[in-house]
Formats: sequence, structure tokens, C-alpha cells
Amino acid sequence: MAGGAMLLPPFLDEILAAKEQPIRPNGPGARYVPVIYAAFVRRKGNYGILWPGDIYDGTRAREEYTRQLQAAEKALGLKVVLREEPIFSLAEADGWLESAKAARADGLLVMLLDRQQHAWPTAAKAAASGLKTIIFSPVGTAFTTNTANLAKQTGAVICSTSDFSQAAFGLKMLKTGARLREMRFIVLQGAGRKESELPFFGTKLRYLPAKSFLDEYQSTPLDAEAKAMAAAYLKMAKKISGATFDDVCNGLKSYIVARNILQREEGDGITMDCLGALGKTTVSLPCISWSKMNDQGIPAACEADLGACVTHALVQFLFDRPGFQQDPVPETQRQCLIGAHCSCPTRLNGFDQPPEPFSIMHHHGNRDAVPRPLWKVGRRVTVADVLLPGKAASNQTKPSMVIGTGTVVDNVSVPPAGGCVVSVMLKMDGQPDLLSYPGFHQLFFYGDFKKELLAYCQLHGIEPVVA
Repeated sequence: MAGGAMLLPPFLDEILAAKEQPIRPNGPGARYVPVIYAAFVRRKGNYGILWPGDIYDGTRAREEYTRQLQAAEKALGLKVVLREEPIFSLAEADGWLESAKAARADGLLVMLLDRQQHAWPTAAKAAASGLKTIIFSPVGTAFTTNTANLAKQTGAVICSTSDFSQAAFGLKMLKTGARLREMRFIVLQGAGRKESELPFFGTKLRYLPAKSFLDEYQSTPLDAEAKAMAAAYLKMAKKISGATFDDVCNGLKSYIVARNILQREEGDGITMDCLGALGKTTVSLPCISWSKMNDQGIPAACEADLGACVTHALVQFLFDRPGFQQDPVPETQRQCLIGAHCSCPTRLNGFDQPPEPFSIMHHHGNRDAVPRPLWKVGRRVTVADVLLPGKAASNQTKPSMVIGTGTVVDNVSVPPAGGCVVSVMLKMDGQPDLLSYPGFHQLFFYGDFKKELLAYCQLHGIEPVVA
């Protein structure tokens, strides 16, 4: 049936009038404000004939970059501790770095206004300090002879450009690493309750019995808020196939349950052994609720997959949009990679952007209502998957990240095909081996962000696997 009008309940206006209470992160990650130490570096006095030369107005550049730094600080919600005067010597650089270490800063921003004397040695000291470092080098302050030795150093990224937006993204990468470290995921899996921490990332994990979700679901009334959310989905849907108003209500009740758990347990994100907890019950699987949470910037991962938890959070924090966690399917005739799952978000262009057109239908179990957004054919897409130690390559002691890019070529119709109803087909760049594509539960998300993810991996010591 085209449109959802015939399935909308009576008294629609009264139902839609109920106010929704959006989920908000309630954990330590939401409260944490990362601290970044920043400093300009240059010589005292005139530049003279040495680069960047007397033609370079270092005073004006410092004023302009300070203004842009302050704007980035406000936009990103950081605390930037900017040194009052530029660093004028290596001794001053040593003192500044010791102060940053003592303050346990979340990272450094070294802004070069010079190419000579102590400028690049200061950048090298910062990169070797053990603190994650962004080096901003406007045009005129570096040759490749300056950048080559630090170009691939783990823990440091060079922005060799006069465009401060790249340095601002560097600050965002520092913030993302800090938020991943401080945030807490609620993990609904197993039969016990425990506290844990994800190695390398530091992400906090609070395990709850999987059954606790079912218990709370059964004790939560189907109230006006759930009905209003269901009516809104049906009203927006371009097509409804099989699913009823009650199906959508039952699925969205999980949103309210998840919200209650996140508030009570102080969580920033959530994941659950969905099939283990609910698969043998008549309770709706939470696919539509997980989709809605990811649309709102709450990392919600399927199947208690901790690598997917990190990937969801990383993509949301860095790129301000949700990712689609999926099961990879090779398509050998068209030489494409299909991502198939049932909890796809709809606001693929960004949290503050309208949703892509979607239909409402049952998932592959012919039960439970889920949204099926149509991915725009021709859109560039990035593929990312954090592989945790022990689940990645053999003998690997640190995480890796699968990184790929491609273009949307089709939305596979399910049925007549089998499997998950959201099945997005990508033509991947570089012709990878599709039958053994690395990882599982990779995230697809709009945009070509290979360069940014490679920089993030270098900054945070993650091994990139370009596929």
C-alpha cells in the first residue's frame, strides 16, 4: 500500500499531540569536557630572509588563527588552554610539554608560525611526548624535508595547509578519542551484572542480564508517547508493507525501555544480545528503536558486538551522522558488496537533516516492523569496522580498522531476495576481494571519509586495513 494513511489509527491528531522525550546520553562521556593544550611556535623578532620571510605577517596570522581556534573550541565543546605567548625556544617547549603532561591533557595542538630554528624540533618533541598531537603548519612554514620525518609517526598528524578547518577536525579527532575513553556502554548480555573496560579504548562497559530488558519491557505500559512515535513513523512512510500500527508501537516501546535503562544506569550508548534476549519470545525485536536512537546520535549496536559499539560511536562523534551496521554479502555478478540488516537509521545525511524516504515493513522473520530507507544511488559511502584485539588478525595486540569507500548502485528488493530487508549495494573502489571482504558488522555511512579515518588511525595508534 502506498502511503500510510489507511493504517493510521483514529484520533490521529490527539495521538500525535503526545510529546516525545528524546533519549540523551546519561553517562560519563556526556559530562566529560576534553582539555587540549595549544601553543604557537616562532622566533622572536623579525623573520628576515629566512622562511617564512619578512613578507609573512606572523602577528596577523596569530590573531586570525586564535580567532578560529576559539570558534572551534566553542563549536566542539572543548576546553583549549592556549599558551599566552608563543614558544620561543626549545627550553620553553620542554616546560610547556611538562605542564600539559601534569594536567593530563587529552591532546596537543602545535601551531607553527615559523620553519626555522626550534620550530620543527618543538613539533617533534610534542609528537614524541606521549600526548596525541595535531601539528598545524600553514603554507610557508614547512617543506617536505620538515614533514617527512613525522609524516607517519603514530600519535601525531600534520595539517600542512593554511586552512584551519583541517586543524579544527584534528581537535575533533582528539575529542573523539577522549569521549570514547570516557563513555559507558550498557551491554545487555548473559545472566550477570558486572563492570568492565574495553582494552586500548578505555570505553566503560556495564553488563546487565539480557533478561532485564525483557522484564522491563513487559512491565512498561504502551503509553501515548509510544503510540505517537508509531503514528509519526507511519505518517512519514512512503509505503507500508505487512506491518501494522500495533507492530510499530510494540517495536517502539523498546525505545522507551532503552531510555529508562540508559537513564538509570548512566549510559552513553547501548547494545544487546537481541536474538538471545527476545528471539524466542513474542516481544518485538528492537530494530526500529535502535534505528531511531542512531538517528538521534545515541550509539546503539546490534547483537552485543563491542567492535560495532566503538565504530558507531566513532562515526557519530567524528562525522555527525549515523552509520548502518550490517552483515556483508558478496554479489559476484555485479562485483559489488551488499550490506544487509534490519536496523538501518534514516537520517543518513546527518542528525540535523531530514530522513531519507523510507517504507515500513516486516523484517526477514516476517515479524516486527522496521524502517527501510532508500539509499541514494550515486552517493559516495564509507565503510568502517573496528576489529578488536583477539578478533582481528592473529597475534594482533591492538585494534585495527577496516576502511573502504564505494558508491551506492542499488537498493536490493527483499523480497523477492531473501535476507534482511535493508540491503544496500555498493560498488567498491579498488576492486577488493568481495568473497573474503574483511570484518563483519561493518558500518556503511554517507560520505567519502577515507582520508579522515586514516588520520584518526595514525593519531590513535589503530592499524588501518584499507579494503
